[in-house]
Amino acid sequence: MEVLHNYMKATNTHNFDEVRKILHPNAVYFFTDQTCTTHEEIKAYFEHAWSVVKDENYEAQAVTWLYRESHSATCTYTYFYEGYIDGTYTSGRGRATNVFVKESDEWLLIHEHLSPLPHGDGSHVSF
Repeated sequence: MEVLHNYMKATNTHNFDEVRKILHPNAVYFFTDQTCTTHEEIKAYFEHAWSVVKDENYEAQAVTWLYRESHSATCTYTYFYEGYIDGTYTSGRGRATNVFVKESDEWLLIHEHLSPLPHGDGSHVSF
């Protein structure tokens, strides 16, 4: 679905105002080390991550749409990131679940859950 592509594109701008355009007012994020329940908490988490991983590129790989209907859609994917931490190239992967809802003809992200891959399947960095 185009909304996931738009979300990845917004994330890679490293400008939270672009991400916010795709967020539902009640969006909740489950990160490995923190739960964010307001846009301000989500913004702080994103901006901190962008300050740690410079020139980050973030992608959704192996996307599976579990449910797609007229007003709700849920997908899982492997997230991949790459960038520079303290001048050294780094990359990692993890698992993601996104839930989108359609309101007023606009698809919005209402929930994201990120977690590490099962042991031995990749790397993950918490921010």
